[in-house]
Amino acid sequence: QVQLVESGGGSVQAGGSLRLSCVTSGYIAVTYCMAWFRQAPGKEREAVATSFSNRSPRYANSVKGRFTISQDRAKNTLYLQMNSLQPEDTAMYYCYQGSIDFSYWGQGTQVTVSS
Repeated sequence: QVQLVESGGGSVQAGGSLRLSCVTSGYIAVTYCMAWFRQAPGKEREAVATSFSNRSPRYANSVKGRFTISQDRAKNTLYLQMNSLQPEDTAMYYCYQGSIDFSYWGQGTQVTVSS
């Protein structure tokens, strides 16, 4: 059935960039929300970037101006471009697609930023 698979994580130095990808397999009829979440050890999961069907993307204040969420519908892929990475961005990153009726999560990809 539906699977979301993230890739593109890794280890980078502060100030570097990464682009995360989330490829969706299987069919999802309607997606109201596409988003990227992250969770660091000992911290709560937080929404980093959220794209709604009828409004502009929203970003957490901590990443605003540095991260950009985008989608390539032809490739069934959701992206998160991360620039000017900081050690505080270190976390497991998850992609999400959902609506009121359903939700799908990827398995996560690790991002580690060193100083």
